[in-house]
Amino acid sequence: MIAAQLLSAETLEIGWAIYLPIVAWAIWRAPWLELVSDFRRQHLVFGTMLGLFLLWLVRRDFASGVSFHFIGMTAVTLLLDWPLAVLVGLVAQLGLCAIGRQDWAAIGVNGILLVLIPVVITELAAIFVERRQPRNLFVYIFCSGFFPAALAAVCSLLLGLGLLWMDGLFPMPPWIEDFIGYLWLIMFPEAFINGTIVTGLVVFYPDWLETFNRTRYLQAPWKDDDEPR
Repeated sequence: MIAAQLLSAETLEIGWAIYLPIVAWAIWRAPWLELVSDFRRQHLVFGTMLGLFLLWLVRRDFASGVSFHFIGMTAVTLLLDWPLAVLVGLVAQLGLCAIGRQDWAAIGVNGILLVLIPVVITELAAIFVERRQPRNLFVYIFCSGFFPAALAAVCSLLLGLGLLWMDGLFPMPPWIEDFIGYLWLIMFPEAFINGTIVTGLVVFYPDWLETFNRTRYLQAPWKDDDEPR
């Protein structure tokens, strides 16, 4: 997460210009009728909002204006699908702004880094896996949850560093050349957290996952005698 004073006015405006149309598209595509009629779905959405808000509160704030925390949007996307995931991420951001833990002006840029990039990567990975139609449960857990979370963390971090470098308002540390070694300390915890959440949901509450094909993944294995003739 990046403070507004570290970004130029042009970057902040571009962030809003990208983030707001996608939020509007998510509002348009969200299953509002299903959400209103399904109390279980409502509880999932509100519970996910609270959980994501609390996860983003567990962070390390630096005096320079940069904050580090886990993202968690991969599990949210697999749980709710991308339109509601984008809206949940927005609500979590608004909650942080309301308590003074995020700048209102930087919602657009931080929304791209913390919400849109993980949602897009997770959605593309889920579509790729679903088109392959695997029957192995671990393919879904690793290829839809574990690896996309790691990739999303790296992409968000590198894009954030790129924005800081282009604007030139943030003094880059002298050890930035050795930063590649620290990427593993960011990738693995993010992947582990999201992968663990997805695994727990698959095992105990597979019906909660909107992107999980329970019929295919959890069906009994075929035997030769069971094949149709």
